[in-house]
Amino acid sequence: MRKIFTCIVCPNGCEIEVDLDDNKIIKIEGATCKKGKEYVNQELTNPQRNIATSVKVINGDLEIVSVRLSNSIPKNKIFDVMDEVKNIKVDAPVKIGDVIKSNILNLNVDLIATKNIDLV
Repeated sequence: MRKIFTCIVCPNGCEIEVDLDDNKIIKIEGATCKKGKEYVNQELTNPQRNIATSVKVINGDLEIVSVRLSNSIPKNKIFDVMDEVKNIKVDAPVKIGDVIKSNILNLNVDLIATKNIDLV
């Protein structure tokens, strides 16, 4: 079976063609670096993603703060994490790198702020 992946590891966005036999890679073409091959292997065995979103801020000079996860999570957990994040509110002030929620859903990743928000 032939599958085509678009690598998301770097800005090149290589289109990688893979010949598979029982989900084992037989042939791989199109990756311009070894990261592409690693990405395809991970996509076949344990797809991972990171999330960047925002949470509400109370008494801040802005109403929301941008946040991201400290590491990637299993792709099939994205909606569970987002359900948790949508209910989070944080009090101002917020500093870049602040942990907004630690060990979210016991996935060993933290939700961290990526912007400074001052008090009103």
